[in-house]
Amino acid sequence: MLPNTGKLAGCTLFITGASRGIGKAIALKAAKDGANVVVAAKTAHAHPKLPGTIYTAAEEIEAIGGKALPCIVDVRDEEQICNAVEQAVKTFGGIDVLVNNASAISLTGTLETSMKKVDLMIGVNTRGTYLTSKVCVPHLRKSKIAHILNLSPPLNMNPVWFKNHCAYTIAKYGMSMCVLGMAEEYKGEIAVNALWPRTAIHTAAMDMLGGSGIEKQCRTADIMADAAYSIITKPKDFTGNFIIDEQLLKKEGIQDFNVYAVSPGHPLLPDFFLDDDPDTLTSKMEKFGASAAFKEGKSQAATTGPVAETFKAIKGALGDEVVKSTQGIYQFELSGEHAGTWYIDLKNKSGSAGSGEAPVEADVVMTLDSADFVKMFAGKLKPTVAFMTGKLKIKGNMSLAIKLEKLMAQLSSKL
Repeated sequence: MLPNTGKLAGCTLFITGASRGIGKAIALKAAKDGANVVVAAKTAHAHPKLPGTIYTAAEEIEAIGGKALPCIVDVRDEEQICNAVEQAVKTFGGIDVLVNNASAISLTGTLETSMKKVDLMIGVNTRGTYLTSKVCVPHLRKSKIAHILNLSPPLNMNPVWFKNHCAYTIAKYGMSMCVLGMAEEYKGEIAVNALWPRTAIHTAAMDMLGGSGIEKQCRTADIMADAAYSIITKPKDFTGNFIIDEQLLKKEGIQDFNVYAVSPGHPLLPDFFLDDDPDTLTSKMEKFGASAAFKEGKSQAATTGPVAETFKAIKGALGDEVVKSTQGIYQFELSGEHAGTWYIDLKNKSGSAGSGEAPVEADVVMTLDSADFVKMFAGKLKPTVAFMTGKLKIKGNMSLAIKLEKLMAQLSSKL
């Protein structure tokens, strides 16, 4: 891992969303130098599924040699941002580095994304980054270090990154456009850069998004902390860059990236917005989401074969209890060797399943290759992993889509 240099001793970092995950990892990395860290986040009380608060993060920072100022901050609230910045300057004498880490995510299509979620993502990601930067700039101008670091992706106009989660992409790219504009606006005064991971990073939020076992395909947040440290300890003329963690650390001399892996040697899940080689998420999404089978329309489902056998097992697992706990109707548009349309009704009577379209409008429509469908119900491919790698496309109620995993878990032992 990248060693600490002591360059941030006595410097003040204002980090949004620093109560957990990547934000906290960056804070702890800086704290080892003896830095001051403003923990600007919403979590004052422990979340049942997302451990860590601004106070527990502050305790960890101070335990390893840094100084901390926990501030309750919703980055959408201008008054809260201004108050936190004022407290930071009053407590530590100024601000040297701003890390815009706070983010909101919803990987849903246009019709499935409520305006409440659209407003949340744009409010936290784009507006929050702009607002926090605006309030911190007058203080950053007085610093010898003067860095703004946004945790946002390179601006990639490949339509594949818009078609499945347009609102989220717009919100994240808003953060990146802040880098593009502010780097030029404050050239010579403040360095402004973006940092993005090459692979998925294991955080509590990732556990919620990807489910149990997803961590094996992730790296720890330490890789982002090391990359961030490298960036903010560089001179001010290092500005306007869209940086990928792995690429930067290779230049810094890191050769063994297994030290960052949750499960060394296990295949890693690529992150979004990167499509620089055939093995990345983009090519996988194009391969499984835009195949000829989808473009040509629905195929008649075969009555024999692995898909038909899977549905026999599904029918055997149906019953009042499963229907009561699920309350959803699912339709599957399968491509590949055993293409066809199938459905599972877990809303009416004791449930039903079979070939063809659902007898009533489906709550969830899943599109994927027939081989991957069989793997999912056999427990060999997690739906969340299939979704994130582009093998599975989901339209409709995402909560009900997640509920279907319970049925898959019941069936995996039978298939």
